[in-house]
Amino acid sequence: MSLLQTQLQQSFGFSSFREGQEEVITRLLDGKSVLAVFPTGGGKSLCYQLPSILLEGLTLVISPLIALMKDQLDFLVSKGVPAARLDSTLTREENQKLFDDLYAGTLKLLYISPERLGNERFLKAIARQRISLLAIDEAHCISEWGHNFRPDYLKIARLAKQLKVERTLTLTATATPEVATDIRKAFDIATNDYIHTGFYRPNLQLSVLPVADDDRKKILLARIKKRAPGSTIVYVTLQRTAEEVAAYLVKHGLPATAYHAGLKSEDRTAIQDAFMMSKETIIVATIAFGMGVDKADIRHVYHYNLPKGLESYSQEIGRAGRDGEPSVCEMLASADDAITLENFSYGDTPEAETIAVFTRYVFAAEETFDVSEIQLSNQFDVRPLVVKTLLTYLELDGYLASTGPFYAEYKFQCLKPAAEIMGRFSGERADFLQAMFEHARKGKLWYALDTVAASQAIGQPRDRIVTALGYLEEQGDMLVKVAGVRQGYRRLKMPDNVEALIVSLNERFQKREANDIGRIRQVLSFAQHDGCLTQYLLAYFGEQLAPCGHCCWCLGKPPAPLKPCNLAGFDAQDETRIQTLIAEDREALGSPRQLARFLCGITSPATTRAKLRKHAMFAVYDNFQFKQVLHFVNAQIKLRSTL
Repeated sequence: MSLLQTQLQQSFGFSSFREGQEEVITRLLDGKSVLAVFPTGGGKSLCYQLPSILLEGLTLVISPLIALMKDQLDFLVSKGVPAARLDSTLTREENQKLFDDLYAGTLKLLYISPERLGNERFLKAIARQRISLLAIDEAHCISEWGHNFRPDYLKIARLAKQLKVERTLTLTATATPEVATDIRKAFDIATNDYIHTGFYRPNLQLSVLPVADDDRKKILLARIKKRAPGSTIVYVTLQRTAEEVAAYLVKHGLPATAYHAGLKSEDRTAIQDAFMMSKETIIVATIAFGMGVDKADIRHVYHYNLPKGLESYSQEIGRAGRDGEPSVCEMLASADDAITLENFSYGDTPEAETIAVFTRYVFAAEETFDVSEIQLSNQFDVRPLVVKTLLTYLELDGYLASTGPFYAEYKFQCLKPAAEIMGRFSGERADFLQAMFEHARKGKLWYALDTVAASQAIGQPRDRIVTALGYLEEQGDMLVKVAGVRQGYRRLKMPDNVEALIVSLNERFQKREANDIGRIRQVLSFAQHDGCLTQYLLAYFGEQLAPCGHCCWCLGKPPAPLKPCNLAGFDAQDETRIQTLIAEDREALGSPRQLARFLCGITSPATTRAKLRKHAMFAVYDNFQFKQVLHFVNAQIKLRSTL
């Protein structure tokens, strides 16, 4: 038995490695950075858990799923691995112990979310540690052309260099060849250190059944009742669909529950916990469900609506049959679903004029400046993700350099009398603390301190103020909270041609939109493919396979062509309704694109702020194509201007 196998058995109680795990771990222990692409449920987490025991220093794990990793953390702690996760659910005592263990060097593995990298106090703390391994889960988020691009991920590679990380492990279950190349390039991973075990799951039976929208509930009910009971996930696109379908199944005697992001956090947790314990529960869920769920005996995964791409589809069906037993993954396919999916993509693309105004705003700022992404989101009426993406593009093109995130306001509550705290200091340090306290605004329980304004007023570096607050918190003198996160930037150069840059940025967003639409069309192609479905799916991810022998096509039940989208038209009544809406002259609906988004049921910061979701016209055309609605709205605006 090898040293690694012995460690695997002693520390984790496993008798053998899964495919690819030992190869990844060996390369990491040899000091190499690795990209590991394993199928969902393929055992990616062990690839950093075991090295964390054997390597000197800290293993830092970045994952957007940190809130769902309680079971994984409990397992590690039960095996004697000094592991923790840092999130907002920790009590003050738990938070204090975590940092005590971190500074003492006894903490071996720490989970954080990508957003934690925006916390300057955390970055100051982690910079003092030896990070032997940085593991990045859901690494496909780094690719600008991937299905789940997150601008924050692009900055991880640069941060890894700043923190002198000794090796990195990037992990994903959904990397196309192009996305894998992006990941390797960002983290300097050699071609030979790309470990791909394959996506093929022989126990998953893929099936596509074309349906008419009106018949879908009845067909789903019939399919579930026809098959043996078992843990089931039914994926839908919209929250209201989750509620409607779950209620329909319950009405017909099935144990179904809706799950979506609109539920309270405690309700979502209770639903997930009940699902984990049951062998027959049916969860009707948006894509908010499933991330981090490690349930081995999910027997059925239905796609009531089309998934937004084959990457998403692969992730979602990958939650079935992790115990190796046969499991059914069936898509109830209707081309009408593509309208909703495409509308979300079209609706998220910023207007050319918005990009122009935003870009001029950035270059009109001082050479060193800071922004609130939330404020800019509200100011320009785009999602915060669009703001992040625009700023990231300007960074990537060499116009801006990030100087790091910081919190404009700190709040603190003294746990000891101020005189007792001050009594431990003398001379210049006492004068500094006295001045800092004098510039804090006293509330009922908490003091509020604008660190930027205080720095300028007392003539001390802002870093010193932040460090002092952190020190007093560590000493148990006060509780500290932060608010108003801002991102600092330094302008490196001005564009030679601002208009050309604006055109380039607009083209970039148009390309992203085209990529998103292309993914939806790929799903439609998959759903009508006259051939082995498993073979088609694997080819998308760059893997070759002979016909699987167990998908619906291989079993002699090929998918039929889908009926074309049911495209509705506009009439005189629609003209009157939209003219009436335009006449309301609402600021949140001031542009044609804002109006079209609203009519298609796509919220924005402005419509949310104006509480327009309950307006009678919200989402009345959610079954229309976005571009069709936008064209009609433009025509109505022109018509109104001639009257």
